[in-house]
Amino acid sequence: MRKTLGIALGAGGARGIAHIGFLKALEEEGIRPDFLSGSSMGSIVGACYAKGMSADEMLETVRGLSAFDIVDLGILTLSKLGLMRWTKVRKMMLSLIGDCDFSDLQIPFCCVAVDVKSGTLQTFDKGNVTDAILASSSMPTVFRPVEKDGMLLVDGGVLCRVPVRQVRDMGADVVVAVDVLGGCGQVEKVPNIISLIARVYDIMDYQRTREQRNKREGKADLWLEPEMGDVSQYKLKYHASAYEAGYRLGKENAENIRKLLRGERLPRRGRKTRSESEGERDGSV
Repeated sequence: MRKTLGIALGAGGARGIAHIGFLKALEEEGIRPDFLSGSSMGSIVGACYAKGMSADEMLETVRGLSAFDIVDLGILTLSKLGLMRWTKVRKMMLSLIGDCDFSDLQIPFCCVAVDVKSGTLQTFDKGNVTDAILASSSMPTVFRPVEKDGMLLVDGGVLCRVPVRQVRDMGADVVVAVDVLGGCGQVEKVPNIISLIARVYDIMDYQRTREQRNKREGKADLWLEPEMGDVSQYKLKYHASAYEAGYRLGKENAENIRKLLRGERLPRRGRKTRSESEGERDGSV
């Protein structure tokens, strides 16, 4: 009997376009996930795919987006807890997937967000899909938190960059994790306070993700990181190189995924990620 496949799509802002390329490659290889999970940008791509959008349809949508379609500045008061409202993004998501519940999706899907009141990670697999993915994508200070069931919800990537355990809990026998942020890398300069805050956040996020990835409960059968160079997650711009990197990653690993679904073990070298290899060289792992 064929094993079931779960794909965990990680947070990553503009770099999350790689998820679309990855899913496109799997489509061409005849590989379809049985379960999907997502965090932040991964939740948006995952929800659209689970609803029935093809990778080509998602790519066409992303190519046509501009900052005007997303940016919706409110009155800049501290009480609003974020610079941007969700009005435009909500309207766009409703046009793509409709006002649907999780039960309406073609592929079982879940996403994660963080409740800042309790400081806990929340998993959503019931109720309104758009509400859940907006909460999962609510980057702190940039977008206003989403209020839901007495919680104040922000970006799932704050505590869980790649929701591996969550898709495993859904029933996936084989879990493939796609981490579009990968290693932290080195920067030449930190020009201003905003860049400093973003850099510190990235360092903390990388270290936490590496620790979680090495725990038994967070282990994926295959952890993948597309090579995207210096593509920034923070810029509202379509990067063809991000899509191509995800597509290439899917093609390169299609046979590995088939082997896992057949119950075959991958050699250690086949499981190693780029960041793990770098860490071994510099002694950080």
